Amino acid sequence: MRVLGLDVAKSSVSACLLTERPIQPRQFYYECNFFHLKADAAGIRAMLELKPDVAVLEPTGVNYSRLWGTHLARCGVKIFLVGHKELRRYRENHLALPDKDDDADALALACYYFDYFNDVRRFVQIREPITVRIRELILRLAHLNRVQSPIINRLRQDLAWQFPEVALVKSRRGTSNVPALWGWIAGERTSNRYDHLYKNTVGLGLNNAAKYHAQRLCHLQREEQEIEDELALLMADPKFDSYRLVFMHFGFGDRVQAVLLSQIYPLENYLGADGKPEILIRKGRSSGRYTKRYLSLRRFQKALGMAPSEESSGDSRRKKVTGGSAECRRTLWQWVFVRIEVRRNRPQNHIGQSLGEFLDLEKASGRPVRLVRSRVAVRAVKLLFKELVRVVCEQNPRNKDSDV
Repeated sequence: MRVLGLDVAKSSVSACLLTERPIQPRQFYYECNFFHLKADAAGIRAMLELKPDVAVLEPTGVNYSRLWGTHLARCGVKIFLVGHKELRRYRENHLALPDKDDDADALALACYYFDYFNDVRRFVQIREPITVRIRELILRLAHLNRVQSPIINRLRQDLAWQFPEVALVKSRRGTSNVPALWGWIAGERTSNRYDHLYKNTVGLGLNNAAKYHAQRLCHLQREEQEIEDELALLMADPKFDSYRLVFMHFGFGDRVQAVLLSQIYPLENYLGADGKPEILIRKGRSSGRYTKRYLSLRRFQKALGMAPSEESSGDSRRKKVTGGSAECRRTLWQWVFVRIEVRRNRPQNHIGQSLGEFLDLEKASGRPVRLVRSRVAVRAVKLLFKELVRVVCEQNPRNKDSDV
């Protein structure tokens, strides 16, 4: 077995090739022949000439590791991903490599595979191609949203003295065109209304800077529309039908659904080998009583960034949410703010009623509103898992007796 540990940087990698786990990794670190390869044709060729059977990397988003992972996968090399926190702890505690550099990480990645290759849960889940693409599109939409905000703010400030009558107009994109106001300023759309307003404006007149800003917004809006069209096509795949049916009961919009699907599909990844939620009965350390530990639910919450981790020391005991998808955590928090906190927007079913009543009680108790929204989001994730498991069990007869 030829195992290649790859520590990926922006335009290069540090590689460590092992055929067996070194007995003394710290000593081996000073003797190992590491490979330092650039992101060019020569670097890719040199990596493939090492003929690895397995490559182990850290998940560096959808950018840096994509080039190397794709070329390896095309040559039939199995790819494994190790989480950042897991690798850091493993390097320091198991390999006694306190100094962090690219070579140490590459060695630790290769050793990690030899120690844990039999436990798939030790590695980061590798998503299906369709969910990978959905995730890429979601991140691109989030990027475009961040890019547009400062441009819109700057343009509105200019309009306050150039064309104040429309400075606060909320111009939104239609299904097949750029926003009316931005398109009119950019010269890409006609509007009798804006022509009339501009003819009688008290402003000092539009300049080229305003036109350039509007043109940028039109380009960004067209790109956004193309992404949304592709996203809608991917989401229409029949394999997502049961998931989207459950999502509709929660009142999730299209973008929220896409964010969640990119993280949790397929649900079977969180269940046991028998296709049922894993539940462990264990004696509590403090209470001494036997209690149920909902392992599958915990993994599901962790993936969505909604699982608290305890950090206690002495008399100090506290919990905080760490790890998981920050994008999912942010999306769910916004969903609570828009759909659950606003009474008229709540889903008209038992889910909306349950979450709404819980939110109202939490607010009435005087808890900080940010804490309330987070608690509601956690409860929503638990309900979502229960509903998804129910749907999966209906589709798979052998799981109908699942206990959630």
